Amino acid sequence: MNVGIVGASGYSGEVLLSILLDHPKVSLTKVTSRKLAGQPVKTVFPALKTRANDLSFSASDPEELANDTELELVFLALPHGVGSEYAVPLCEAGKKVIDLSADFRMKSPDIYEEYYGQPHPHPDWLSKSSYIIPEVMEDDWQSKQLIAAPGCYPTSILVPLIPLIKNSVIKTENIVINSISGISGAGRKLAGDYLYCERNESVRAYGLGKHRHLSEIEEQLSLVAGRNITVQFTPHLAPMNRGIATTMVIGNSGEFLEEVYKTWEASYRDAPFVGILESDKTPDTKWVTHSNRIDIAATGDPRTGNLLITSAEDNLMKGASGQAVQIMNLWYGFNETAGLI
Repeated sequence: MNVGIVGASGYSGEVLLSILLDHPKVSLTKVTSRKLAGQPVKTVFPALKTRANDLSFSASDPEELANDTELELVFLALPHGVGSEYAVPLCEAGKKVIDLSADFRMKSPDIYEEYYGQPHPHPDWLSKSSYIIPEVMEDDWQSKQLIAAPGCYPTSILVPLIPLIKNSVIKTENIVINSISGISGAGRKLAGDYLYCERNESVRAYGLGKHRHLSEIEEQLSLVAGRNITVQFTPHLAPMNRGIATTMVIGNSGEFLEEVYKTWEASYRDAPFVGILESDKTPDTKWVTHSNRIDIAATGDPRTGNLLITSAEDNLMKGASGQAVQIMNLWYGFNETAGLI
């Protein structure tokens, strides 16, 4: 099967390149980048020089991609607001699309506009797409043509929480969530805040009260619960290249610890990329970076009565490109772990 990547010059695009070049079931025939058009992939990314062969970046043109009769599936590794410029014409041309941008993650165009500061460019396509975390996916998602891959922070939160909320194991009021991300989560860009001297030896919170991923987190939790759920979410930047560590405080739910583990074990028994750690262990980004695995654990705090849930993942793998390939594998009936182990 021939696949392509639009926006292959960013961090997520580079990881997609690396995975798909070695994937046993696909041929990577098209990689695009407006700023790198014409340059060989092996020149831009020397680590891939023994695998990229004669593959070169081409210009990013939605019409040209839509008319490429060889392409069957296209990954979009683009910023929000740009993904839809490609997704819609590609889908209208009969191709399948996995979009790593935020353009189709929300069901509500009003929520999209509220959090992303602009009207949704194609609101009619929101109902035609599916938001997919492979381990908690909808039953009929394979029939869709456009898949929205989740954000990195939401994946670290929704994988542990969705089974617990779906099975009414925990209380959903006053959930407090803190996440720490590596700098690659901000994308490959030149900006003062992300220079080495600014981020080294520095940890700070940002997006207080209303980070963009909060819209995605609350909408998905509310859809599962069948009622509105509000959480307190605060992300932080840490001086590491990649990885996300998340801690969730679930009020007055510590007594449900045993039920939490039973629910996780039942929900993720056949999930190759979910690692359930013992209650006295804490997930560590060190052990999941460069893998598609998310580790989760929980413990009860007898002093406060709260439940503490922790998770760790690689923001560029399970939080982005690895999960997108996992979605493709399931979509096409390949082994779920193909290209990812």
